[in-house]
Amino acid sequence: MKALWSKIRPKFWKAQVDLSGGEQDVSYYSRIWKVAVAGIASVSVLPLVAMAFMNMNQYQNALKAQLVFPVTRLVSNTKRTIAYFLHERRAALRYIVMDKDFDADCSMERLNRTFIRLKNSYGGFVDLGVIDSHGVQKAYVGPYDLAGKDYHTQPWFREVIIKGVYVSDVFGGFRDIPHFVIAVKQDQDDGGFAILRATIDTDRFNSLISSLDLRPFTDAFVINHEGVLQTPSRFHGNTLEKIKLPVPPNTTTTQVLEVQDNKGQPLIMGYAYIEETPFVFLVLKHEKELMKGVAKLRRNLGLFLALSLGLILVVILGAATHLVNRIYEADLTRTSAQHKIEHTNKMASIGRLAAGVAHEINNPLAIINEKGGLLKDILSLGSDLPPKEKLVGLIDSIISSVERCSVITHRLLGFARHIDVRSESIDLSQFIEEVLGFIGKEALYRNIAVSMDVADDIPLIKSDRGRLQQVFLNVLNNAFAAVDDGGRIDISVEPASPDRVSVTITDDGCGIPPENLRAVFEPFFSTKGEKGTGLGLSITYGLVQKLGGNISVESEVNKGTSFVITLPVRG
Repeated sequence: MKALWSKIRPKFWKAQVDLSGGEQDVSYYSRIWKVAVAGIASVSVLPLVAMAFMNMNQYQNALKAQLVFPVTRLVSNTKRTIAYFLHERRAALRYIVMDKDFDADCSMERLNRTFIRLKNSYGGFVDLGVIDSHGVQKAYVGPYDLAGKDYHTQPWFREVIIKGVYVSDVFGGFRDIPHFVIAVKQDQDDGGFAILRATIDTDRFNSLISSLDLRPFTDAFVINHEGVLQTPSRFHGNTLEKIKLPVPPNTTTTQVLEVQDNKGQPLIMGYAYIEETPFVFLVLKHEKELMKGVAKLRRNLGLFLALSLGLILVVILGAATHLVNRIYEADLTRTSAQHKIEHTNKMASIGRLAAGVAHEINNPLAIINEKGGLLKDILSLGSDLPPKEKLVGLIDSIISSVERCSVITHRLLGFARHIDVRSESIDLSQFIEEVLGFIGKEALYRNIAVSMDVADDIPLIKSDRGRLQQVFLNVLNNAFAAVDDGGRIDISVEPASPDRVSVTITDDGCGIPPENLRAVFEPFFSTKGEKGTGLGLSITYGLVQKLGGNISVESEVNKGTSFVITLPVRG
C-alpha cells in the first residue's frame, strides 16, 4: 500500500522549489490541484447526482401513480357493486309498494308469499313488515314477534316520510346481530301512506367486500358517516367498532388520499360515498409495504451512485495529480534552466568586464614588479644595506599592491559565483558605487560622465545582494552600450513610498523606438543585432520580480532612455 501511495502521491506535496526568488511552499500547485479537482468533479458529479435524484423522484411518482390507479379502479368498481346491491333491493321493495293491491292492512298470508319470493329472488332478507301512517306495524313476517310495534318516534320513520326511502346504518338492535333496514313509502288514495320495511342480513353485504382479491397488506371495508365499521376490517376492528382514522371528506367521485394510521405509518386511502345511503367504502394500502420496491431501487441506485462517484473521483484525482505533477516538473525544469541562463548572463557580463579588470590589476602588478626589482638590486649589488625604513617602505608598497589585487579578484570572483539566495541589509548608495567599480574604467576610457544623486532619507533595504548586483550591472551595461563616447549617465535614488525605494538610471544615448519599447523585456528581443542575445533585460525583469519589485522604461529616440527600478524596503 505504501509503495502504491508513493507512486500516486502528488510530487509537489511537502516539497519546496525556488520559483519566485526564494524557497517557498507549494501552495500554488496545491491550489491548482484543488481547483482542478473541484471544477472537474463539479461538472461530472453534480449532474450525475442531480439526474439520479430526478430519476428516483420520477420513478417514485410513477410508482405512486401506478398504485393510485388500481386503488381508484377497485374503489369505483366495488362502489358500483354495493350501490347495485342496495338499489336492487330498494327497487324490489318499491315495486311491491307500487302494486295497486298493496295496502297497510294486507294479510299475513300475502305478506309471507311476498317475503318468500324476495328471499328466493334476491336473498339476504331477514324479515318484512308493513307499517301504517301512524307508525304501527300492521303486518310482519320474520323470526321475531314485531307485529303491532310502534315506530312513530323513531328517526328513520320521520326520514322515510320526508324522503320516501330510507337505508339505515348497520346496527345490532335488540337481536344483537349486525343488520340494516331498507324502508320504502307508498302514498295512498285516502291521503294516508304505508311503509314497507325489510331487514337485510349483513352476511350478503359483507360477502361483497370479502370476495375482493386483496393483497396481504390491503384492507377494504364500509363505514358510515361517523366512522363506525359497517363491515369487518382486517386491521381496524370488527363491525360496529369505530375506526381510528379520520372520516374522509364527502365527495361525489372516487378519491385517493395519503393518511397515517394510529402508529404514524403512511397509508394510501381510496374511498367513495355511496349515494342515498349512509355508507362509505374504503380501501387502505400500507404505503410502506407498497414502496418496498422503491426502497430496493433506492438502495441499488445509491450503491450504483456511490460506485460511480468513487470511480469518477479516482479518475479525477489521478488525472489532476498527473497534470499538476507535469506542471510542477516543467516549472522545476524551467527554473533550473532560468538559473543557468542567469548564471550564463552573469558570466557574459564578467567577460565584458575582463579587460577593465585586467587593466586595473596591471597597475598594482607594475608597482609590485618595480618595487620588487629595486629591492633585489639593493640586496644584490650594494655591500651596505640602506636604512631599515627604506626597506620597510618598499615592502609595504608591495603588500599594499598585493592587497589591491586581492580585492579586485575577490570582487570579480564573488560576482561570478552561482546565485545563492540570501537576504541581507544593503546600503543602496554604497552598493551602486560598488557596481560602478566594475565598469568605472570603461567610463574613464570612453569619457562617459557618471553621476549619482542619493536622497538623504533613503533607508537600508532588505534584499539579495547577488541578484540585485546582476540587475544593476545589466541595466548599466545597456546604458553604456547605448551612449556614445563622451556621453552621460545619471543615477538617482529616492523614496517611492513609505515601504519602497526607486532607482532611476538615465542615459543620453540613442533611445528606443516606440514600436520596440513594449518588447524590450521579452526574451530574445534585442536592438543590438548579432551583438546581443536578447536575454539581458528579460533576465533583469525576472530578477526584479523575484525581489518583489518592478521595473519600467521610458525612452525617446535620439534623446535617451530611463529605467526605473522600484524595490521593497523589506524583501
